[in-house]
Amino acid sequence: MAARQIALFSSKPVADLPVGHIEKEALAAGYRWVLGVDEAGRGPLAGPVTTGAVLLDLHALDWCDGITDSKKLSATAREALCDVILQTAPHAVFDHVSVEEVDRRNVLGASLWGMRACALKVIASTQLSKEKFLVVVDGKQILPDFAHPQQAIVKGDARSLAVASASILAKVQRDAWMMALHDEFPMYGFDKHKGYPTKMHLEALRIHGACAHHRKSFAPVAATFEAQNR
Repeated sequence: MAARQIALFSSKPVADLPVGHIEKEALAAGYRWVLGVDEAGRGPLAGPVTTGAVLLDLHALDWCDGITDSKKLSATAREALCDVILQTAPHAVFDHVSVEEVDRRNVLGASLWGMRACALKVIASTQLSKEKFLVVVDGKQILPDFAHPQQAIVKGDARSLAVASASILAKVQRDAWMMALHDEFPMYGFDKHKGYPTKMHLEALRIHGACAHHRKSFAPVAATFEAQNR
């Protein structure tokens, strides 16, 4: 199955354009639907990569006020907007890509694989395949083995409401997963750093070693596992 890339928008970020201009351009180009996909958690040493996909009806965007790049929002604001997205968007799904998949596929491959799976879930659960729709992927890479029209957009979460919605969904759900993991492994401080390689996390790795939820393909974790197995 060949991946189908279009070139409706420039892939370069434009700082002066507001979030949502991608949807305006898509509507002007004759699209009715935009499906945004994004991920959270590529950088951490532990926990899943969480991917999200959010479908927007370009004729009904009034409810999207306040939606923007998840990194610009407080945790409280993200959680509130996540509830709005899940309750109001025509369709929204997320998935956790396991550390085993991250180690097997590498983190970029796992991210693209997870975003593709989420996009296909939305398409399969709706009548979207009968409509004119566009998939917008955050980043430089398009989804592999994906026959539907798509475009990768650098900093898409700052340019597209659909991608920003997917980024919020993925971030909130991953943070919740890591908070639950903290209850099981409190010694690592997952509730504070969510698995990112902070000084606190690296020190906890040194003292306690790695657990099954750490990514063996990441250098600090690989060194820890090597030391544990000597």
